[in-house]
Amino acid sequence: MEKVSVVVPLLDEVESLEELHKKVTEAFKGRFEPELIFVDDGSRDGSWDVIEKLSKQYSHVKGIRFRRNYGKSTALHHGFANATGAYIATMDADLQDDPLEIPLMIDQLNEQGLDLVSGWKQNRQDPITKTVPSRFFNFVTRVVTGIQLHDFNCGLKVYRKEVVERLELYGERHRYIPLLANWEGYHKIGEKPVKHHERKYGKSKFGISRFINGFLDLITLMFVNYYLQRPMHFFGTAGIVSVFFGSLITAYLVFMRIFHDEFLSRRPLLLFGILLILIGFQFFSIGLFGEMMVRHRRDTKPVSIGETTNIIDTE
Repeated sequence: MEKVSVVVPLLDEVESLEELHKKVTEAFKGRFEPELIFVDDGSRDGSWDVIEKLSKQYSHVKGIRFRRNYGKSTALHHGFANATGAYIATMDADLQDDPLEIPLMIDQLNEQGLDLVSGWKQNRQDPITKTVPSRFFNFVTRVVTGIQLHDFNCGLKVYRKEVVERLELYGERHRYIPLLANWEGYHKIGEKPVKHHERKYGKSKFGISRFINGFLDLITLMFVNYYLQRPMHFFGTAGIVSVFFGSLITAYLVFMRIFHDEFLSRRPLLLFGILLILIGFQFFSIGLFGEMMVRHRRDTKPVSIGETTNIIDTE
């Protein structure tokens, strides 16, 4: 019987944990060996006490605890690092994701030869204040990345183990796991409509700051992917454009001064042209400095800011 690791990042979800454990166990019964990894991202409501209790009662339950809140990406990063199953599934702890979908997603993974399957909350049971921004976010992400998924941010996903081993997660990168996997060479990405339930306990952690941060991280990811190893291509191009237009403006004003006897002191456009030339050289300098950094630190990779404590493994 194959083992499936279910990584569950959580923050203040004490009321749902025991019920979630029961549902996951029932969903896997007779088909897969479960490994349930709860990642407590700085909860203060007693969630860790429940995780400790479950880990002592059941050998397949593990817990990772952070001393403070580091964010979902860091929680997933450490959950993936401690997962031992042939398949890795992720889901939220609020009981809105249905564990019965996981075996079906694994079947789709194998039948279609996919690297990962992402859930699609087609009939989402959330207020309009969450659904409308989410649809806009997903539309923009599809256009920018070219990956045709309806729900990038769905917490319910299934991966082959080798896929998550290549991912570097920090910040808000968890929103773009399909994109990150695609960049690592795992292009076979599927999607499955999944059941979505209304929140039963607690409060949603969604806020406008997450919405804004998501777009900022998308811009960062796209820039880093295309220009991290060749910064001069970006800054050099910007420098050429800036110097070109600055020189064009300056040449025009010089022509007007020589042949039409205009006073340049009366033309603020002269200052603008000179400023464009200076900015262009600044762009060139930044590009050259970036190329020097790439050459001397080519093997540098992002480091997670997470901190893991009290890993419980009773097996």
